[in-house]
Amino acid sequence: MTTRLSELSEFASKTGYRARLPDDRGHIAYSDTEHATWQALMQRQLGMIEGRVCQQYLDGLERLALPESRIPQLGEVDRVLQAATGWQTAQVPALIPFDTFFDLLANRHFPVATFIRTPEEMDYLKEPDIFHEIFGHCPMLTDPSFAEFTATYGRLGKAATPKERVYLARLYWMTVEFGLVDTPAGRRIYGGGIISSPRETLHSLSDVPVHRPFDPVDALRTPYRIDILQPLYYVLDDLTTLHDLSRQDIMGMVHHAMALGLFEPRFEPAPSSARASA
Repeated sequence: MTTRLSELSEFASKTGYRARLPDDRGHIAYSDTEHATWQALMQRQLGMIEGRVCQQYLDGLERLALPESRIPQLGEVDRVLQAATGWQTAQVPALIPFDTFFDLLANRHFPVATFIRTPEEMDYLKEPDIFHEIFGHCPMLTDPSFAEFTATYGRLGKAATPKERVYLARLYWMTVEFGLVDTPAGRRIYGGGIISSPRETLHSLSDVPVHRPFDPVDALRTPYRIDILQPLYYVLDDLTTLHDLSRQDIMGMVHHAMALGLFEPRFEPAPSSARASA
């Protein structure tokens, strides 16, 4: 999240993607190629997540009833989210400032970049596109625990200092983007960054990365890189842990993490051409 938001000026000039704008009726027109890309991504990832994602995500996906053959309109998604948890989407460019991001979340608006990757970038995309945001994240926003935690996170971020926000970014990365949860059926995925990535989906549940019980202070202290498969995942014992966390003194935990300092990274430094880690 930090790299996605804090380096807006650097990447706005490098990306060839531009958000699609709605017409006067709020409808966004996509090309046949863009719809075909959505369909290919949907078909690939629906098969990939079977038996690997948590039930709350599956329930949300069923409620959203996302079309497979075309990119959904944001209004279709909004109707479901609003009825479930009071959330809705907000159309944004690929990269937005911290202030905008936190303000949107605090008001239960989830930012969605209204473009889709090209067929040449099906497997990895630096910018968050509409498939990542809608397929990866929106089903979980129908879950009350997840939705409440995300809104609380936004409210805290609005009031945080720049340094505090960098620490908060790590908490978001280790939960909303790359979180795992233990369930009666086994270990499952709930983080949108995993769910929208075929390689990360397989990697996250394999024996290759480290899996640690979720501890919010530890998560706040854990560096990450966006351009590699994650070497470490934090595992919730239940999704209600996020709801409980939203009622605790998260900023107190941030200050404790700041006093303790960061853990040693579990990865090599990023090359100069890649975005910085957080």
